[in-house]
Amino acid sequence: MNVEKIMQEVERKNPGEVEYLQAVREVLESIEEVVNENPHFETAGIIERIIDPDRVLTFKVPWVDDKGKVHVNRGFRVQFNNAIGPYKGGLRFHPSVNLSILKFLGFEQIFKNSLTTLPMGGGKGGSDFDPKGKSDNEIMRFCQAFMLELWKLIGPSTDVPAGDIGVGGREIGYMYGMYKKLASENTGVLTGKGINWGGSLIRPEATGFGNVYFAKEMLKTKNKDFNGKLVAVSGFGNVAWGAITKATELGAKVVTISGPDGYIYDPEGISGAKIDYLLELRASNQDIVKPYSYEFPSAQFIPGKKPWEVKVDIALPCATQNELDKNDAQMLIKNGCVCVSEGANMPCTPEAVELFLENKVLFGPGKAANAGGVATSGLEMTQNSMKLSWTREEVDEKLHHIMCSIHEACVKHGKDDDGFVNYVKGANVAGFLKVANAMLDQGIV
Repeated sequence: MNVEKIMQEVERKNPGEVEYLQAVREVLESIEEVVNENPHFETAGIIERIIDPDRVLTFKVPWVDDKGKVHVNRGFRVQFNNAIGPYKGGLRFHPSVNLSILKFLGFEQIFKNSLTTLPMGGGKGGSDFDPKGKSDNEIMRFCQAFMLELWKLIGPSTDVPAGDIGVGGREIGYMYGMYKKLASENTGVLTGKGINWGGSLIRPEATGFGNVYFAKEMLKTKNKDFNGKLVAVSGFGNVAWGAITKATELGAKVVTISGPDGYIYDPEGISGAKIDYLLELRASNQDIVKPYSYEFPSAQFIPGKKPWEVKVDIALPCATQNELDKNDAQMLIKNGCVCVSEGANMPCTPEAVELFLENKVLFGPGKAANAGGVATSGLEMTQNSMKLSWTREEVDEKLHHIMCSIHEACVKHGKDDDGFVNYVKGANVAGFLKVANAMLDQGIV
């Protein structure tokens, strides 16, 4: 396999799709050796077939605001690969949404879902609609208009969307209500549902919980743990909330959160009533970061900066793609950070990842460390299919087991002769092999 030759063709077909091209290159470079050792993958065109989505669907979404004005947004669903199960991946509502971002996320989802060992393929979708500043009625009307197109493309055994940035329980509820009306059925077609109508316990926190569980396993390989460690977290969406909660449970002190305009440094730690306060602000669609610094005297707001300049033992980037660059990585390494675990999708730039690996920092890539959310979505699908509901403890135990299994797979395929584990390579190879072999078994389809 010639990575550069393949990338030239991918770039020709997908000009300007920076995030997607970045994701494809990372995977190809990781799996080059295993593909060359298995020429039947090349004969069957597995690489060419896996890096192109099965289909990309684009549609307009007209909706009416509270003043009666009509707006038109663009909707997407990228169905990437269903070799091991129905397409599975979240819906993102954010002004930054474009085809490149959704293709990158859908491509990552193939391998992430494969790593969970659950029968789920890869997909992603969303819209450039911005829920921020909109009333509940405006969000409801948009979600209903979005589902008027999406419902034709999805189904419990075909494509099962979930939430993502800008899509929480409220949005899933509005979309599910419209789907149920259009399809005349109650099914597990969406995950992230309300607990009263088919949702799973701990789903909102699951990605953050899983990220910490994965970091815990990485630390264990160096006879370390979270107890007494200082932790930097970025963002304060569901992922960051879950990560802060679980890291604190394990004895760590989380000292940062961040927003688009800066970050909070709280040397006393962010836990308990402070988390409750942040959740109240988020629920009321208010700014989160600055008000925290007004409410708690121990906190300091640092405008225009990122939390990676703080001296910590562990970094958990949980906000968005490419938020942690080479300069941030250098600062973390200089300050003695021993572990970086990606809670968001591809939050570290390639240059940052390269630095972490060169300096033997424990580094958990998003497709492994971030898989707790989709793993719990898979558990929600199972509960829906079986018409039952598991307790919080049962779901958490299953999630913990899945994250430990993902870690084992990464070690198996990423450990070198000196004992160092390249988790990026391990995750990509383990995820790829399962999907590639399934594609071989199913023929050219």
